[in-house]
Amino acid sequence: MTLGIIAGGGDLPRAVAHAAGRDVFVVALVGSVTDGWINAFPHEFLSPGEPGRIIKAMKAHGVTQVLMCGRVDRPKFSEMKLDAKGMLLLPRAIAAAKKGDDALLRFIVGICEDEGLAAISVAQAAPGLVCGEGLLGRVAPGQDYRADIAAALRIVHALGALDVGQGAVVCDGLALAVEAAEGTDAMLGRIPALRESLRGTADKPRGVLVKALKLTQDAKTDMPVVGVQTVRNAHAAFLAGIALEAGSSLILDRDQVAAEADRLGLFVLGVKP
Repeated sequence: MTLGIIAGGGDLPRAVAHAAGRDVFVVALVGSVTDGWINAFPHEFLSPGEPGRIIKAMKAHGVTQVLMCGRVDRPKFSEMKLDAKGMLLLPRAIAAAKKGDDALLRFIVGICEDEGLAAISVAQAAPGLVCGEGLLGRVAPGQDYRADIAAALRIVHALGALDVGQGAVVCDGLALAVEAAEGTDAMLGRIPALRESLRGTADKPRGVLVKALKLTQDAKTDMPVVGVQTVRNAHAAFLAGIALEAGSSLILDRDQVAAEADRLGLFVLGVKP
């Protein structure tokens, strides 16, 4: 069975395509995918406003299961290239976009399902990317970080119910930052500007980044992701470690993430939801 990947930006589509272990066809969304990894797979560049062409391309390549992953900016519908089906569905797409990015992604996947394709999650397509419970590398968190992890999880779950974000940083019980539309990397980039009394330092890292699935989120379209760059950015933000919700979060390039975390002295931990 050929897997169809509707790919947005970032490293997740690449990781899924390589980890799927079967034939893959990629629909690269115009304006989102710029990396050369896509040349290793059969692919077409299409607009999110061309669902008719997306379905036709998938069926022509024998796709039976489809997933959508990667970073997709909310489209400017007035500038989007549309096919006939896209024009017909445009009012529904605009209505979905107004409800948030998750609703728009679910709408696009729903179109594929309406055409007889089975929508699956990244966890189903590439289970090796799913974060398990326990330590990833050799660095273990001290007992004092357990309280920060628990507090950050509560924050993420509360924000997720409002469709706000997937991540939060807590240090000694204080919320230093929460993730919104800017994404995890930009959120971490704000932390060094805080007073040293609130955060860690190069000599004494403190605080933890926690990522978890939003309560309103569909795991078929968007799961929390950590990669090597996340580890580097957490280190640059003077954090002591990263915790992920086990079973509903993804780790890209697992061996490299573990090696980089060990090199930088951070813990990476999968925790029960």
